[in-house]
Amino acid sequence: MMNDVAQAMDAGSSQPGPDVPMLECRGVGRNFTVGKGFFSAKKTLRAVQDVNLQVKRGEVLAVVGESGCGKTTLAKMMLGLLKPTTGEIFIEGEPVSNVGIRQIARKVQPVFQDPYSSLNPRKTLEAIISLPLKVHGIGTKEERRQMVEDIMAMVELPKRLIHSYPNQLSGGQRQRVAVARALIMKPEVILCDEPTSALDVSVQAHILNMLQDLRDEMNLTYVFISHDLAVVEHLADNVAVMYLGRLIEYADSSSLFSDPQHPYSQALLDSVLTPDPSKGIPEIALGRAFPNPLEPPSGCSFHPRCSQVMDNCSIDNPAMLDRDERKVECHLFNN
Repeated sequence: MMNDVAQAMDAGSSQPGPDVPMLECRGVGRNFTVGKGFFSAKKTLRAVQDVNLQVKRGEVLAVVGESGCGKTTLAKMMLGLLKPTTGEIFIEGEPVSNVGIRQIARKVQPVFQDPYSSLNPRKTLEAIISLPLKVHGIGTKEERRQMVEDIMAMVELPKRLIHSYPNQLSGGQRQRVAVARALIMKPEVILCDEPTSALDVSVQAHILNMLQDLRDEMNLTYVFISHDLAVVEHLADNVAVMYLGRLIEYADSSSLFSDPQHPYSQALLDSVLTPDPSKGIPEIALGRAFPNPLEPPSGCSFHPRCSQVMDNCSIDNPAMLDRDERKVECHLFNN
């Protein structure tokens, strides 16, 4: 009977060629219309602009940047929760616009930032974790119970907690429940939106190590939304740096952390705190505050804060260039 359940979960799935990315964004943008007041004209907020990236099977892609740079909006589009205003997102070569939300949910599942607010406090762990199976009509009640117990064991949750409620668990246990709920449908992509930022440092390490083990065991692909560069360096294969809705640098993790090209990427890495107390708090060379996204600067959006600004930076928007097996959007490399 369990074999029948597995067949039902895999029904209709076909394996694309090995060169087809698990996730791909082609010229993806998302605009919002914002009204500032009753008598004020509405304005357009360009939350994400012309993003192009690929995530290969089994890869960990980290998307980093300051709050408000468009990371979460991009994640919601990847999940099918928002439709792009421009461009297209592909899952295993198929446009998301051609795929139903249930099909997307079978392939891509989220793990959110705050495990407490993302779990129904009135439901037991069994009800929370098994809900996707119930929604998709997979298995009998007894089969779903067994699948919940199996996935709880994988995320190191004791079986005795199956009838517990979220408020009876620690923060780390709640996040394990969120991971278990995401994995119960055996998706291929897990989209993690700051999954450890609400946890203690010691608990963070356990969750991150668990995610690494699950990646190897289940051949998972991760998209990791984060502003914690230490976590990104530990987990990511490739890193996409976003600023004011734009993808400004895209490189493999080792290259980005050893030799960042874009001035914004350099400033982000310079801002990381060091364990050495003698070095004090790092100085961040980012000029004035984050610009108003409703009134973005002309030319390169980063130029008002850039330490290497040139005359044409305030006039022309730089093109995305291929440079030493990485992509960077900066006038420094147009000359």
